[in-house]
Amino acid sequence: MKYFFSISFFLIVTTRLLAQTDEQASGQFIKSAFHLSEVMLHDVASPPAAARFYAYAMLSAYEVLQRNQSDMLALSKNFHVVPEFVQLPVPTNFNSAFCATYAMLETGRLILPSGYMLEEKQGELIAIFRKSYKLNAKHLEANRQYANQVAAQVMAYAKKDGYFSLSVLPRYKPNTKEAGRWYPTPPEYMGAVEPQWKTIRTFFLDSADQFLSDDPAPFSTEKGSSFFNQLEEVVTVSKNLTAEQKAIAGFWDCNPFAVTYSGHAAMGVKKISPGGHWIGITGIACRKANAPLQKTITAYTLIALSLHDAFVGCWYEKYHSDRIRPESAINKYLDDAWRPLLQTPPFPEYTSGHSVISTTSAEVLSYLFGENFAYVDTSEEYFGLPARSFKSFRAASQEAAISRLYGGIHFRDAIEAGQRQGEAIGKYIVNKIKKLN
Repeated sequence: MKYFFSISFFLIVTTRLLAQTDEQASGQFIKSAFHLSEVMLHDVASPPAAARFYAYAMLSAYEVLQRNQSDMLALSKNFHVVPEFVQLPVPTNFNSAFCATYAMLETGRLILPSGYMLEEKQGELIAIFRKSYKLNAKHLEANRQYANQVAAQVMAYAKKDGYFSLSVLPRYKPNTKEAGRWYPTPPEYMGAVEPQWKTIRTFFLDSADQFLSDDPAPFSTEKGSSFFNQLEEVVTVSKNLTAEQKAIAGFWDCNPFAVTYSGHAAMGVKKISPGGHWIGITGIACRKANAPLQKTITAYTLIALSLHDAFVGCWYEKYHSDRIRPESAINKYLDDAWRPLLQTPPFPEYTSGHSVISTTSAEVLSYLFGENFAYVDTSEEYFGLPARSFKSFRAASQEAAISRLYGGIHFRDAIEAGQRQGEAIGKYIVNKIKKLN
């Protein structure tokens, strides 16, 4: 009887310790993932570029686990362009938590312009696993080398996605001959961001134009026309914003190019990208669900890959329709002194990027965590904004979409078309994942 009790007690204690260790590993991964966002803030990464950086970093983490856990989906074998990854010998005393997290940081170190900033975080990770997980220097080094080899394979795949060919492609020139086309907006009058992003290779989508949007309302200065009605709507909404609507606009601003002025000095305002915001939401969902490491890395990876593809599809439409921003149109045809609540981002208006990627993210997260997953979004507290509560991921995506009208930076049809485009992309990706099960 005593013997039976001892075994039972041992099993209970061991199970709790393993659960605690897995929870700690998941938390450490979430913390390390945020370090990627910090470097992107430093680099002022454009929204589509940030999504690309997240995608490859998370893919490295996923590859570490998937190669060593038979119950995980072979995502990379089902990409539009299948990587030429090869199996690697697993080190003695293999630690999946350390290797996955380190591989993610290593890919970030290699792919981000200021990736060297992650070297300190890699050192801290080594120290944590040496102390908390009792890995000696020899075993840690073997695990580190394995993680680096996986990251190297992912980076080799990344180098062929078209990113390094962007600089030699034709530059964007504003169409000054046709009314209603995009041109730079104040206060910085920045040139168009990533006009050739449509050429970047996708993961799940077959092509950048796989999910085309409806055509935007034809440009017209005629009163009563669809376009002019939307023009007037932006002005009317901006003049009657409630405190709550202003808070919503600010919460979802996510403009890494925002600039403020003090006298003649221009200063950049640090803000996370739209994709970075949803990466933050993914971490919040994983923590609330007490997701084990495997589900945490799966969630991060699927969201990052989906964000990447959604940006490619959205950016195709932006430079295809090449539509003028509300600020430019209102200043020219209605009120030259009008300014939006939010600073206008430096690229064409249609479709709304936040509407696209937020709706896509909501589709994927609803599949992973459930349709009615309520949570408190604290991702903007880092920037001094109060948290907001949501009943579901779709409720959050709907708020993110309408925030662009409150902010004065999008017309209504760009928001609604963006939601339809994002939903189509999200459902397509979820269906692909379901077929792998």
